[in-house]
Amino acid sequence: MAVSGLLERYHARHSAIHRAAPRAKLIAALAYIFAITFTREGDWTALALLALPVVAVVVASRLPLLLVLRRALLTLPFLLVALPLLFTRPGETIAELPVLGWTVSDEGAVAVVTILAKSWLSVIVAVVLMATTEAPALLRSLRALRLPRLLVASIEFAYRYLFVVTDEATRMLQARSSRSAAIDGRRSGGSVRWRARVAGNLVGTLFVRSIERSERVHAAMLARGYDGEPRQLAAPALDRAALVVAVLMVLYGCAVQVGVRL
Repeated sequence: MAVSGLLERYHARHSAIHRAAPRAKLIAALAYIFAITFTREGDWTALALLALPVVAVVVASRLPLLLVLRRALLTLPFLLVALPLLFTRPGETIAELPVLGWTVSDEGAVAVVTILAKSWLSVIVAVVLMATTEAPALLRSLRALRLPRLLVASIEFAYRYLFVVTDEATRMLQARSSRSAAIDGRRSGGSVRWRARVAGNLVGTLFVRSIERSERVHAAMLARGYDGEPRQLAAPALDRAALVVAVLMVLYGCAVQVGVRL
């Protein structure tokens, strides 16, 4: 299956989230991610209250739970970045690594868990948004929110050609593997230095091909009168019910942040 079909194949499903107006979903998702981001460290009540609508949206979207949880693993890089806080944040020692002599503080553990929880909820919101909304509709919604045309065009090209470059890299790796057949009882390929040199050549070739493709695509688009503005046959109507729900989600996120600070 092509890489581009990882989330797009769920666009044809029927649910209240799929039918909602793209602009309303985008507004609600961005506002909710902002509300999650502004949650204070160790404020488990606020995180729990913010997680409730996320669970409700996942259920209402009728997306496979395994898909959402698997895509939520994108939060692991955030965990790796936050991991040093376990040992550098001052606080009461709750554990110690006997080999390195490092100590884990309670404040550091709270900070890491908070960052992981906020990242996890934000990624789930983004996954549901992308799995229930087509990419062109999201791009038009970004322009409707007055985002700069150049920024929207950059996002569009990154989304469209990321899959193309990934597929080409996969074909190059398969071609290299087919030319490096292993003899029975022996490992295919050469030394680590040889493998590093081959990998560098593959990356360089992929980079050159990407530049050449971008120049050809740019010339073809200019010849067709492209000016960076997303085009559509008819502007989709903004569903009032979806807009009301989006506003309620925004107000709920604000209420949670205000309520936990009183």
